[in-house]
Amino acid sequence: MSFPQSGQIDAASIINELLLLEDVAANVIPLQSEYGFSSNAAIYLLTDVDSVYRKLATVWRHLYKGGTWRPCINMTMNELPDSNGYIYVEANGGLNQQRTSICNAVAVAGYLNATLVIPYFHYHSIWRDPSKFKDIYDEEHFINTLKNDVRVVDKVPDFIMERFGYNMSNVHNFKIKAWSSIQYYKDAVLPKLMEEKFIRISPFANRLSFDAPSAVQHLRCLANFEALRFSNPIATLAEKLISRMKERSIDNNGRYIAVHLRFEEDMVAFSCCLFDGGEEEKQDMNAARERGWRGKFTKPGRVIRPGVIRMNGKCPLTPLEVGLVLRGMGFSNNTAIYLASGKIYKAEKTMAPLLEMFPLLQTKETLASPEELAPFKNYSSRMAAIDYSVCLHSEVFLTTQGGNFPHFLIGHRRYLYGGHSKTIKPDKRKLALLFDNPKVSWKALKRQLLNMRAHSDAKGIEIKRSNDSIYTYPCPDCMCRSNRSEVLKSPPAS
Repeated sequence: MSFPQSGQIDAASIINELLLLEDVAANVIPLQSEYGFSSNAAIYLLTDVDSVYRKLATVWRHLYKGGTWRPCINMTMNELPDSNGYIYVEANGGLNQQRTSICNAVAVAGYLNATLVIPYFHYHSIWRDPSKFKDIYDEEHFINTLKNDVRVVDKVPDFIMERFGYNMSNVHNFKIKAWSSIQYYKDAVLPKLMEEKFIRISPFANRLSFDAPSAVQHLRCLANFEALRFSNPIATLAEKLISRMKERSIDNNGRYIAVHLRFEEDMVAFSCCLFDGGEEEKQDMNAARERGWRGKFTKPGRVIRPGVIRMNGKCPLTPLEVGLVLRGMGFSNNTAIYLASGKIYKAEKTMAPLLEMFPLLQTKETLASPEELAPFKNYSSRMAAIDYSVCLHSEVFLTTQGGNFPHFLIGHRRYLYGGHSKTIKPDKRKLALLFDNPKVSWKALKRQLLNMRAHSDAKGIEIKRSNDSIYTYPCPDCMCRSNRSEVLKSPPAS
């Protein structure tokens, strides 16, 4: 069953397997050669699956195994001592890399007994989003939630700025190495802070080690899971889209699957993988790489091996592969899917088979009216925040590529759902071997995919290890164990 990026589909053998294994010969969907398959055959995908897997309610079987967890971030009630000065950070990257910076800035400011200035969002040529903090997050809620732990102000006071001639470039800027320990901040940053009363740190992404004392982890938990709430315009539209997804999932009691699909042109280009392998794709990708990462991929001596990248599981899944993964894992064509994504590369062609397999698939663009989306349309971080919110409340989240979006979302889902991420993370190394094997049968592929689904269920509840991210693994720093009777009494997460 070899796919377009590495060969032709052996459609005839697949059809025979399906007709033999599934007694639904009358219910098949032909995906014709217009989707990139061989012209002399088509792939047939079932419109029904084993009834035991039809309902999303049956997906997660390990929710209560070994007990479950509940949020337990203790709020500080003590009065804060006098501040040692003001810290100003520049948060770079996209929505969730900026989120890392915000939460780590809260932790550093609290540990150094400093006043944090609302982080400044650095404009980047890739994301091209000029949004400020208050455009994406509820600034008032952020300040009030942290008020007993960290002082936060929306701007530097005039009496401080006057000392520096109202020129930020006159303020001492720390260039801090990635993953520095909190002790470094105490030894190197605190003395200068106390001397100058105002310092800045730029850039600030990933400038604090994952491994930190409990006081630092407490502040990270508080910032990420309680203080950061999306601004009212984003939250209002997200709630409408969640409600509309539930209405479209009536056959599954309002449950739907969210898929984070990373098949935008910049991701396809950055991966250096081959998909249809044609001359047009090659030209598109070379142009995209030069626009986004001028010279990075054309340095003398750099060798790019797409086949090796694929075998290492580093290629983003195509829409077709996502459809096959979900159908092989037992999800029928009456399953409502929410697709979180930017602009899909060659969407008209690449999305067609996925839409054939899952006709109830929706995106923010199909769920919202043009008028509703207009205030967010040209702001990539605000659009990503809408996707994040709808994915957060899905019954199943399928992640198809690494990155900060699933990194934060998986942890946030654990925080809401008793410690279980309710997330499917397919083994992409194994998928590459399966998809590129022309002799693999549908029965064998399906068995492997069901095993992957079961493995994701078993790994849903995981405890943070020393160098893991607290944003992905909130247990035990942000959550406490509950016994089963407590869980059964408590209402479901909304």
